[in-house]
Amino acid sequence: MADRNIENASTEVPEIPDELERVLVFALDEAKEKIEGGEDVIPFTTLVVKDNLFIESHPGDSAEECFEAAEKNVRGARGADCYAFCYDGYIETDDGVKDALIAEGGVPGSEEGYAIAYLYEVDDEGTYTFESEAAYIGEAPNFMAALKEPVAYADDEIDERYRDEEADAEGDEVEEDDAEGDDAEEAEEVADTVEKAEEVVEDAE
Repeated sequence: MADRNIENASTEVPEIPDELERVLVFALDEAKEKIEGGEDVIPFTTLVVKDNLFIESHPGDSAEECFEAAEKNVRGARGADCYAFCYDGYIETDDGVKDALIAEGGVPGSEEGYAIAYLYEVDDEGTYTFESEAAYIGEAPNFMAALKEPVAYADDEIDERYRDEEADAEGDEVEEDDAEGDDAEEAEEVADTVEKAEEVVEDAE
């Protein structure tokens, strides 16, 4: 996603809606854990719909493909409260180009979105060092600009995959008891994500 460009014509940090800010930071933390665990960060979106948090990856051969897939996913998310689109990229600073985990997001009906980032450095041994706090880096396109407030949609107007009240952060339930070996480890990671996602949603209530 190195081809993405975030504009920041102002030095002022805007007031980001609380729920959106929590979802943006959640997405950054998820990406940070992946990198620190030796995994690649595949661009992904997180959506808050009906008190559930849904995560979906958007792989692609180019930044544009990932961007289009994420936009298409969010644009059709009627009934969603907010979203984050997270990826590994870079930003230009006064000290030059810096690697960064970036999360863009927005709320329904707002003209512009917001972008925050964890700047990081990688030493010769491949060790990552992240800034302690996320930094606001500028305005971003809002994939939800054409959507209405969640309450404006009847249940039958909301995509059925978002209507399941028992849906977890990955969109599927995980049964840890049936997992063994690598599957057990993966189930534990997913369960971890689910727990953190539930905390994000609970904090928003």
